[in-house]
Amino acid sequence: MGVMAAGDDAIEALRDALRDAPDNVRLRQHLAEMLLRYGHTQQAVEEYRETLNRCPDDPGLKLGLANAFYRDGKYSPALVIVEELLKSPSTAGEVYVLHARLLLRAGDIDRAVRQYRRGIEQDPEAADDSLEETLGLNGEPDSEVIDGRVRVPGEQSSSGPDIELERPRINFDDVGGMEAVKEEIRLKIIHPLSHRELYEAYGKQIGGGILLYGPPGCGKTHLARATAGEIKAGFLTIGINDVLDMWLGNSERNLHEVFQHARQHKPCVLFFDEVDALGASRADLRQSAGRHLVNQFLAELDGAQYSNDGVLILAATNAPWHLDSAFRRPGRFDRIIFVPPPDSVARSAILRILVRGKPAEEIDFDKLAAKTNGFSGADLKALVDQAIERKLQEAMRAGVPKPMTTKDLLAAVAAVRPSTKEWFSTARNHAIYANQGGIYDDVLKYLKLL
Repeated sequence: MGVMAAGDDAIEALRDALRDAPDNVRLRQHLAEMLLRYGHTQQAVEEYRETLNRCPDDPGLKLGLANAFYRDGKYSPALVIVEELLKSPSTAGEVYVLHARLLLRAGDIDRAVRQYRRGIEQDPEAADDSLEETLGLNGEPDSEVIDGRVRVPGEQSSSGPDIELERPRINFDDVGGMEAVKEEIRLKIIHPLSHRELYEAYGKQIGGGILLYGPPGCGKTHLARATAGEIKAGFLTIGINDVLDMWLGNSERNLHEVFQHARQHKPCVLFFDEVDALGASRADLRQSAGRHLVNQFLAELDGAQYSNDGVLILAATNAPWHLDSAFRRPGRFDRIIFVPPPDSVARSAILRILVRGKPAEEIDFDKLAAKTNGFSGADLKALVDQAIERKLQEAMRAGVPKPMTTKDLLAAVAAVRPSTKEWFSTARNHAIYANQGGIYDDVLKYLKLL
């Protein structure tokens, strides 16, 4: 408690200093580092971005932003920055170590070992005991992993994925905007279930896959959960940690168990979050274990050995260009839907939900929506959180809570930058130069380039 208080005092002192010297880059960097150190990851991301606006070519600031993204669970943007920093002939050892963490998370252990060793060779102070232990570099003879190589387990096995079937109570009425996206899901998932006999008469299976892609924080997971609620189906949400296993062959077994669990509880919406981490392009995978997992995933989607009738598969990714192209064939993720940042109507609805139940005067949500073009749902939450923090500071000084006003929220708008811009700068290049079959036409339309 005392440490957190000391940290908060130091952060507030830095903010006060910045009010007098807003263009002091090193002061801003120090504030970002303090925010990250004390666990304020979203604020650290925003502060690093603001500092990079003033000094866009500083590799230390870029590494700080990548670390903040990693700590905030935003692995795709962290990887984009790290890959850019690795192109420099004078890459810092910390960059290689962070790259090793990202590679380990993606299951590419061999490369993670190589990058970690390269990092600490360049900078011994970048060493991380916990990461060394996970990679099997701590020299323990009984380790399950030695130099990144996984021991074959023999008779032992892990307990399998720990997944829980949900029964969501939300439906499409709880999803602001996204009407075009919801209509696509109705055509692919909801109508086949509500007109089952018609589909069966034509021999059409009820099931299949939809891939949702777009910038982070725009409601892909919320939409998937609402889809299950709309059809009163079970809902299983699966992340990379539910599947990947350090034992050889167990990742494939875990993935099969996930699908079997969904088949046993149909109708069931099976949702894969950050699916690119499980279904990375096999051309990019140097490790055979990763290719085996992709092949297993494709076999499960095909339902050749076990029927997927009644299993509705949704997946979300921020980086569809990293997904193996085989996933887009008919019968797999054959419908690919772009989930853009919320439009003005949706932003207004999201802000109403975020402010609900908090001390507030009459808020002009439409005015706020007009000022937040390009903001994701997560950005809008950060905006409201920032306004609340300022009102709390006022309340502490006055001794009584004061209601939030439109003015308070507009002041917070000026302090929060839309996180989607970074995603669109990457997506734009893929949409222009790697748009096979028009897969990214919706991105071009959104950017008014088509």
